[in-house]
Amino acid sequence: PYLFHTLDSPLKALISDEVLSKVGVELLIAEVTSLKREEQKLLTSEGEVRYQRLILATGSLPLPPPFPGGEKERVFVMRKELEYVEKMRASLRKAGEVVIVGGGFVGVELAEELAKAGKKVKVVELLPRCLSSGFDEEVSMEVEGVLRERGVEILTGKRVKEVMGKEEAEGVRLESGEELSADVVVVSTGLSPEVKLAREGGLVLGPTGGIAVDEYQRTSDPHILACGDCAEKRSFFTGKPVKLMLASIGALEGRIAGSNPFHNRRKNPGVIGTFLTTVGGTVFASTGLTEEMAKREGFRVLMGRASSSTRHPKHLPGASTLKVKLVCEEGTGLLLGGQVVGGRETAELINLLGAYLLQRAKVEDLSLLQHGTHPLLTPSPVAHSLHQAAEEVMDRMHF
Repeated sequence: PYLFHTLDSPLKALISDEVLSKVGVELLIAEVTSLKREEQKLLTSEGEVRYQRLILATGSLPLPPPFPGGEKERVFVMRKELEYVEKMRASLRKAGEVVIVGGGFVGVELAEELAKAGKKVKVVELLPRCLSSGFDEEVSMEVEGVLRERGVEILTGKRVKEVMGKEEAEGVRLESGEELSADVVVVSTGLSPEVKLAREGGLVLGPTGGIAVDEYQRTSDPHILACGDCAEKRSFFTGKPVKLMLASIGALEGRIAGSNPFHNRRKNPGVIGTFLTTVGGTVFASTGLTEEMAKREGFRVLMGRASSSTRHPKHLPGASTLKVKLVCEEGTGLLLGGQVVGGRETAELINLLGAYLLQRAKVEDLSLLQHGTHPLLTPSPVAHSLHQAAEEVMDRMHF
């Protein structure tokens, strides 16, 4: 999303090939047209490539618009192709009004970017609230409030019926009959694993459509591994298949697959899902299960909530409010998830909580956390919102 205002060129988002070449990786720019598993080779636009082990990291594709009119000019999805992005940027620069279909993380972040650029933005979300895949209702409502303060119109619980206009988009018509005018329509309704090569090659696919893999990222072919958005995921908490596509998960699975071509050295514990976004200068973060998710999975839960200043005393320069919500299993105190809202320190705090989740820590472990403090850098050691939220849960458990 930040390619459309914050960065003045999409070229600045590209990662240099030097990242690979400096560690001795040979890079071949070619299109793979076929996977011949029996012969352990790939057919490419640059000829055959043979392998002893193959790692598939083919990523994902944006879902096409789920309504008529998606083929019209000035209707875009979030496709990561340079020429396509340049065309989209040019259309958005000229636009006065933009409708974004989808209130997930990409849709929300794009809405703020375009609002900063002076565009009139409307977000249409099918579900009752934005960002429901990562946050409980109270956090989603806060994000929506910040967006509205910046002039973004949010329509939740609404379904798009079609794109209006002849050859070019002129807006969208909702199933309710309401019409929303727009110079550009951006559709951000999710991703699907890119598994064409794997499917045509006869590899087994999982329940969510990704390439089926075990905890070592091995596919149904012992010579092939898969990682990233194209690979099936399983929940750290339930072991069930889940559809989570995050760069952090892709990087994790890449490290695992890269360590395991010939020997099982690293094991994937399952995904917890850690989300971060910033809207209006406030950071919103989540890791693990939300309260809503945990209840849906059958967990009996207790919550702890607390807020504190990020400096002590709170009158020091740079102070802001840090809010924490913990989700724990009733009876055991097992940490299931957490949500944090605050300043830039929120990012590292949510990653700390994620590390605790992966250790199957209990809420008491958080209350015993030893950490460095400084008046200009951290909350007070006697009033940290993380400790206070943990103590609230423990009080309810009668510790």
